[in-house]
Amino acid sequence: MDLFNQHRKIIITCHKWLAPSLEKEVLALGLTPERVFQTGVELVGTLQDCIKLNLNLRCASQVMFSLKMFICNDPDELNKVASTIQWEKIIARNGYFSVTSNVFNPTIQTNLFANLRVKDAIVDRMRFANSIRPSSGSDLIGTVVYLYWKNEEAEIFLDTSGETLAKHGYRKLPGTAPMLEALAAATILSTRWNRKDVFINPMCGAGTIAIEAALLATNKMPGLLRTNYAFMHILGYEREMIQKEKLVLQEIIDESTELKIIASDISEKAINIARINAEAAQVDHLIDFHVCDFEDTPIPDGDGVVMFNPEYGERLGDETELNQTYARMGDFMKNNCNGKLGYIFTGNLDLAKSIRLKPSRRIEFLNAKIDCRLLEYELYAGTRRVDKTAP
Repeated sequence: MDLFNQHRKIIITCHKWLAPSLEKEVLALGLTPERVFQTGVELVGTLQDCIKLNLNLRCASQVMFSLKMFICNDPDELNKVASTIQWEKIIARNGYFSVTSNVFNPTIQTNLFANLRVKDAIVDRMRFANSIRPSSGSDLIGTVVYLYWKNEEAEIFLDTSGETLAKHGYRKLPGTAPMLEALAAATILSTRWNRKDVFINPMCGAGTIAIEAALLATNKMPGLLRTNYAFMHILGYEREMIQKEKLVLQEIIDESTELKIIASDISEKAINIARINAEAAQVDHLIDFHVCDFEDTPIPDGDGVVMFNPEYGERLGDETELNQTYARMGDFMKNNCNGKLGYIFTGNLDLAKSIRLKPSRRIEFLNAKIDCRLLEYELYAGTRRVDKTAP
């Protein structure tokens, strides 16, 4: 079974509302999505394609390679069908594997039981074939098998990612309520920033948005920051496969950019954390960090983008105080950022009314379980204030 050259269904998962950005990334790699849905993209490809996807995607969570689709009515049937897959040609006899799942079937009370039935099928099959069983556990450090089972329809995949791709590997210190890296990348990809003009990130916190902007501008892919993927533990994988892809990633990095990224925060601790994270991502030389109130953030002349990710009252801050902060953000963009595009990412649309500027676009996102919007403002000189705006 030479899986690395077989064409099969590939499902790339992502957090809700990131699929439009993910689709653009897949197309940019020369691959053609067959279906785009709210939490992912489907296409047909090989495990070789999965390697490329894992190394290049900024907005994805997992890259799944289909092994078998079947009708399944109960756990015993699941175990029986899973036993027919040639696991001895997929998992090393002395290897390690784990099983994860999403199950929506009335015969299953907990996903852990479904995982156990798949694990038992793998172990029994491999013990019969090799007279030895591989190790298994919950850590996603080896081969990862994924089960999706809804009503009567079930499908078993190889999760070629393992640990989620949504974390890009540079955040050594999280800071307070940090934005997920994949979400930060998707919000920037949804702006009209050309990756050449200045990018300004007041209230930068742990620096995730500024760092993702620098990675995008220099064409540095997140795969360069990671050393272990689940596909590396599938039989037939050879080290040259990833070395070839990483060489391509190194060659497309653009270090010639004269880009200026400005990140500020009133907290010295937050700026110190942001610096450490930027150094880990190897983009600290592109970002000017400032400890100051956002109103004192230096704003160069010319075109560019100003992007805020303020607190919105769900986890941090007091709404009364935040109303004043949002009003100040509106004043700051109106008075200091003429000629630029302004963006505010928020999960509190009532607070957003305090900005008192009319957004030209409202782009929907989800941060954890919080319904959020990325609000775009065209900041012309003398922008007229609008007192009653419903974002």
